[in-house]
Amino acid sequence: MKKTYWRPQGISLTALLLICAFSLGGFLFVEKFQKRIKHPYYPEKIAAARLALEAMDFLKEERLKRGPEIDPEADPARSGLIGSGMTLVTSDTGDLEVKQISINPNFAAVVVEMLKRIKVKAGDPVAVSFTGSFPAINISVCAALQTLKLKPVIISSLASSQWGANEPNFLWVDMERLLYENHIFKFRSAAASLGGKRDQGREMTRAGRDLLAKALERNDLTPIRWPTIHENVDHRMRIYYKNATPKAFINVGGGVIAVGKRAYKKALKPGLILSEPKTEERANSVMRRFIEERIPVIHLENIKTLAERYGLDVQTTKTPPIGEGKIYFSKEYSRLLAGTVLLAIILILYMFARSAMGFRIFQAASHKAELGPPEPMI
Repeated sequence: MKKTYWRPQGISLTALLLICAFSLGGFLFVEKFQKRIKHPYYPEKIAAARLALEAMDFLKEERLKRGPEIDPEADPARSGLIGSGMTLVTSDTGDLEVKQISINPNFAAVVVEMLKRIKVKAGDPVAVSFTGSFPAINISVCAALQTLKLKPVIISSLASSQWGANEPNFLWVDMERLLYENHIFKFRSAAASLGGKRDQGREMTRAGRDLLAKALERNDLTPIRWPTIHENVDHRMRIYYKNATPKAFINVGGGVIAVGKRAYKKALKPGLILSEPKTEERANSVMRRFIEERIPVIHLENIKTLAERYGLDVQTTKTPPIGEGKIYFSKEYSRLLAGTVLLAIILILYMFARSAMGFRIFQAASHKAELGPPEPMI
């Protein structure tokens, strides 16, 4: 006598469609109800981003008081941190979209993440190099440093590429001083240079260099003026090491003294740098000195790439809200929910493929439908 292995002989198209619909619905249900898991240092990241936003809002009000007026086409978020296409103190070309993406206080959380990865502690000294090209990123760095209670030694350059802090009466060092005097940040630059070509503003007119010199005076900053790159780098390293050995070096932008010449600059990847890049170029720069001394470097350039890497919003029409992005959360499937849906699918498949239960249910439903309502008796 033959043994029956499969009952029934076939599964109806209706049953197959229902099984498919249930499986798809279960998949979508599991996808929709993923759990959000907070990443490490979430409180510090949120605190740093809030402080960055406070600083940005303050500077927006200052920009509205001082002028020039905010251009809504160049600065759709109306942050006041986007400069002009060209001024007397503009040092280089710039990408407007990248400058707009930088107006995001959540970059402060990114800096917190990098600093925590290298295990800095409250009170540790950190060397910092700012340019005028990315004032919003400078603010995010300051917010992260203050939140983590670190002790920065900052050197800034005054000039800016297009769309950065290139308004002659509202340069980065002016913004920084205002934030310090109004007790938003507890520190400011120890010294500053003109910036631009060879860190001496050589591509600018005499009038442009004079405006930068006046900015040094009104902000009471120690000027850095050396005829050679080597002397300039040496002087900066003496400032950074004056009181203690830095635990990290943070660089914003692509200044030649901080980063190096173009070939070396191209070899550097944005973000956390812990080893020498693979290149034959040996240009002298502050960053290369720190890398050679095995001090971790945080290189904040190629801002769009960094934003995408850490899941930050790259839209440019408004300032993104605090707490959004992969830098704060990751999503995780609920194992209980996924297991329950999988078990339900297996049971349904068993009912139709290995037992007669599903077949009988559909057969009964189909037979009942064929019978229809009882006909009246004559």
